[in-house]
Amino acid sequence: MKKYIYVILFIVLPFGYAYYLFPSLPYKIPTHFNASGEPDAWGHKSSIFLLPAIMGLTSIFVFFIISNIKKIDPKSANVDDKIYKQFALYTVAFLSIVSLTIIYATAHEGVKIEKLLFPLLGLAFAGFGLYMPKIKQNYFAGFRLPWTLESEANWQATHQLAGKVWVAGGLLQFLTAIIFENGFVFALFISITIIMVLIPAVYSYIFFKKEKSSK
Repeated sequence: MKKYIYVILFIVLPFGYAYYLFPSLPYKIPTHFNASGEPDAWGHKSSIFLLPAIMGLTSIFVFFIISNIKKIDPKSANVDDKIYKQFALYTVAFLSIVSLTIIYATAHEGVKIEKLLFPLLGLAFAGFGLYMPKIKQNYFAGFRLPWTLESEANWQATHQLAGKVWVAGGLLQFLTAIIFENGFVFALFISITIIMVLIPAVYSYIFFKKEKSSK
């Protein structure tokens, strides 16, 4: 029951913050930011509630899917309910913090959103990396490649490596986002993210080829 209370709090918090800021907002506020963190679209100040609504619905959907994997996943025997419920709550908390960060940048002119958002995303990826080795075979979370779903040994080896790569990559994203400025931060962030995905994916394929040749 406690986890549902936390979920509700995480969803409601951005709405409360938006409601608090609403009276002091100008008539028009930024509704979109480009890769350099500069606003490139504007809307009525009531649009400040749009992001919490989108993030809230996304949070409900993600929490429901992840926390109920054991009931809907064909590989449910491999699922640890406790780990996935923790992961679901972590994801909802992450979406709430992202929403709060964007609302803050929207309401405070001159704040560089990339200096807030990219370090936050880097830390979140590092946090996801800590969960990677704990994720068992399933069809909803992790590196769900044909060969990882076919072989439990491949899945475990891939996610052991992915955990290390994502922790290191996330921390690197955090540091580069603090050190560098403007569009270069975006380019670095995307480049590191691609590497974080490619390394485990390539490794799992090599593992698959070796496993296949040994049979």
